[in-house]
Amino acid sequence: MKRLPQVAGYFYPKDKEELIRYLNRFIEKKEKVIKAKGCISPHAGYIYSGSTAGKVYSCIDISNKVILLGPNHHGIGYPFAIYSKGSWITPLGESKIEEELSKKILKNSKYLKEDLSAHTLEHSLEVQLPFLQYLNPKVEIVPITISEYSWNVLEDLANGIKNSIDEEVLIIASSDFSHYEPQEVAKEKDFYAIEAILNIDPKEFYERVKAKRISICGVGPIVVLLLVLNYLGIKNAKLIDYKTSGDITQEYSAVVGYAGIVFF
Repeated sequence: MKRLPQVAGYFYPKDKEELIRYLNRFIEKKEKVIKAKGCISPHAGYIYSGSTAGKVYSCIDISNKVILLGPNHHGIGYPFAIYSKGSWITPLGESKIEEELSKKILKNSKYLKEDLSAHTLEHSLEVQLPFLQYLNPKVEIVPITISEYSWNVLEDLANGIKNSIDEEVLIIASSDFSHYEPQEVAKEKDFYAIEAILNIDPKEFYERVKAKRISICGVGPIVVLLLVLNYLGIKNAKLIDYKTSGDITQEYSAVVGYAGIVFF
């Protein structure tokens, strides 16, 4: 099964050469990069959050195997859904699904299921892929969407991933932060959540988001990532970039927050 791009021409350019020009602008070629185990990257239209995503991907080594964790904005399909066979296509080309790793994660998680419909319209993982392809054309992916955030389920998914991966796997949580809050309110809430993320404390992050009603769309993916990092003993986190849509549009009354964070 080949998944065709759904948001090319909307979230990012559908013309290959124009897309490459965008990526050239967002990505800095660096001699030294971090051998990261995970990262958080935003998924808005590239004109809004592409520079933040570019800063994240510029500073890390893109493994040949990448697990993509994202929210399911449309609520279509099973709430914990993996796309375990075939490939995904963008204007830059075709990336295969890492089928062996997908099978392992499916086997090791009792809640995760194969459901292509959950991925059909979802943009949160698709918008990450051109960055990965640009930096590593050999990348193979494991796409997983999450739309229900019960703690026991998130723990199960994290355990399933932890028991399936090797040292070469990069895990990406795709998420935007506060939605449609005034600029200063969004920043205050987001940095309250980011503090827990930088401490790699999934339970504290989860509780802070609930307590302050922070409208982070990728809460589940971030929790799963943080849990896996805990299991693996990862201790280092760095905030690479933070901005809001207001920084782009100069409209500050109702912004969306974008954070880029790397774990190593």
